[in-house]
Amino acid sequence: MPNVSNIVKTIQDIMRKDAGTYGDAQRLEQLGWMFFLKIFDDRETEMALVRDNYRSPLPKNLRWSAWAKDEEGITGDALLDFVNNTLLPKLKSLTGGGDRIAGLIRMAFEDANNYMKNGTLMRQVINKINGIDFNASDDRHLFGDIYEKLLKDLQSAGNAGEFYTPRAVTQFIVEQVNPRLGETILDPACGTGGFLVCAIEHLRKQAKTEADERTIQDCFSGIEKKHLPHVLCMTNLLLHGIDVPSNVRHDNTLARPLRDWGPKERVDVIVTNPPFGGMEEDGIESNYPAEFRTRETADLFLVLLMKILKPGGRAGLVLPDGTLFGEGVKTRIKEALLAECNLHTIVRLPNGVFHPYTGIRTNLLFFTKGQPTTHVWYYEHPYPAGAKSYNKGKPIRIEEFEGERAWWDHRTENERAWRVSIADIKAGNYNLDLKNPHDPDTGPGDVDHLLPEYEKLLAQIAETRNALKSQLQQALTR
Repeated sequence: MPNVSNIVKTIQDIMRKDAGTYGDAQRLEQLGWMFFLKIFDDRETEMALVRDNYRSPLPKNLRWSAWAKDEEGITGDALLDFVNNTLLPKLKSLTGGGDRIAGLIRMAFEDANNYMKNGTLMRQVINKINGIDFNASDDRHLFGDIYEKLLKDLQSAGNAGEFYTPRAVTQFIVEQVNPRLGETILDPACGTGGFLVCAIEHLRKQAKTEADERTIQDCFSGIEKKHLPHVLCMTNLLLHGIDVPSNVRHDNTLARPLRDWGPKERVDVIVTNPPFGGMEEDGIESNYPAEFRTRETADLFLVLLMKILKPGGRAGLVLPDGTLFGEGVKTRIKEALLAECNLHTIVRLPNGVFHPYTGIRTNLLFFTKGQPTTHVWYYEHPYPAGAKSYNKGKPIRIEEFEGERAWWDHRTENERAWRVSIADIKAGNYNLDLKNPHDPDTGPGDVDHLLPEYEKLLAQIAETRNALKSQLQQALTR
């Protein structure tokens, strides 16, 4: 049996020969919609066997099995002509009455492009994709791992790395927030679906019956602003056994006025990594109350989370240091968060977790809505023994969270963990960027050592000032 890993590598090598797929982002977008159609076709084959009355939402000539499955089928210019002038345009305008999956496919393809310019190379790619059977659990699981790697490779494709949260981070957040069967789960910035897939796997461990599995199919929702991650997210969900991933919308969550989110849309659990460092376009901030108006994406998402959690609802999210120490609007957002929610834990991650997409330091925040915060527990996550940073070859691993897991339900202060009262946080004007008091590097320092250093610095400043003064005087007297 051909090795799935080798198949994917060969596909990438073939695509590199095509002048149209000149970068990782184009190759992945192309692969995204092709894999989507193949996975969907394999699922349809299975459904036709188990359901007597199964009808495909796709016209027969658009199904993968009709135009792609035959290895001696159309190729070259005829294949390019079919894909560019029939397949993609018809999928973009697909109508299926009230069929949820037809709407889903239309949404998946509304911004899809064919980047390949060589129809013969495209046929070679298609024939390789045919070597993966997405109904065979071994192939599917192995492809799931490879798919994860493809998403990770996107990190080096310009700014596309924002789509990927390290697997260890999503897994730890989902474990600690602990969604239960029967709860509603949302990721309002779902990217390629890492958090949703993790939550689905978490719920499957609790499922005992077919009714439980049906509950899992519909208990989650996601929203993603950009086309590429949206298609990759739906493919990811199909891979993880979600029959109709139509509860993932292609939309900008923040473009909707905050007041329009009604009580029926509130959810039990939110797990997310909102984009940070980004700015929303003009006018988006006017969807939010005046005291919270900002164009900074991460801050607006934090306001949204407070609104759409049910009372008693739980959230786990990634936020940058800037939100923790920021002032002005950020202070007002943090004040509201601590008044309306119990921000019980902040895990401080070291540098490099999101390398190479960003060097910004990040934090994991966990809170429950409905009770004000009385104190915040901090836990400083260390690098693994012997490491000074993370990189592409050595990412953060789930095993590193053993310290937090052991401490979580039996909290005491130690060299990594400390507790800060709400009174102290208020006195510090809601600065949550608090350093570990047990770490000697973050203490005030030894006065006998600091004083000579300070005096040396003053002497250097005076010397520089005198040199500038004399240069100015010389210039003026010329």
